[in-house]
Amino acid sequence: MSLVLDPAAQDLLFREARTANTFTDEPVTEEQVQAIHDLVKYGPTAFNQSPLRIVLVRSAEARERLIPHMAEGNQAKTASAPLVAILAADNEFHEDLPKLFPHFPQAKDVFFAERPVREQAAALNAALQAAYFIVGVRAAGLAAGPMTGFDFAGVQKEFLDDDHTPLMIVNIGKPGEDASYQRSPRPAYDEVVTTV
Repeated sequence: MSLVLDPAAQDLLFREARTANTFTDEPVTEEQVQAIHDLVKYGPTAFNQSPLRIVLVRSAEARERLIPHMAEGNQAKTASAPLVAILAADNEFHEDLPKLFPHFPQAKDVFFAERPVREQAAALNAALQAAYFIVGVRAAGLAAGPMTGFDFAGVQKEFLDDDHTPLMIVNIGKPGEDASYQRSPRPAYDEVVTTV
């Protein structure tokens, strides 16, 4: 095998990982979330944009505000997950570029002066960071339940502002009983990869 990552880590991050639908009541600590961030912040984005913003839904009051915006099939699991994260794209990420991309601080104005360009870049790069976040949750020994079944406009109005676009909501915790479905098939190498 040509992978250098330990097989146990490969299993933890990919082969044995599943989307969790049930969770135990063991809390997810602030230290765990900080450790996840401290790992995944190194994942690359274009111009080091780093547009992902995360709203952690911890309080009962915030959970009550979120649940009505979830699709019916996602309400119960979101209500019972130890931690819920709203992942969003910051459409004004360019304001931080002089600090985050110091060898070309002009990128802020040269490439990202127009809002539609920023929105497209933020959506793509924050989605990439969301994938890093899910893998980071797994690296912390936790399970992730990412979902896009929710009222995007309602979540934006309730928890964000016009400069932040929700991408997904992720339930986080230790997997509970019957937490996941069996692994679904994946496309074969030759169905995905073309050499030209």
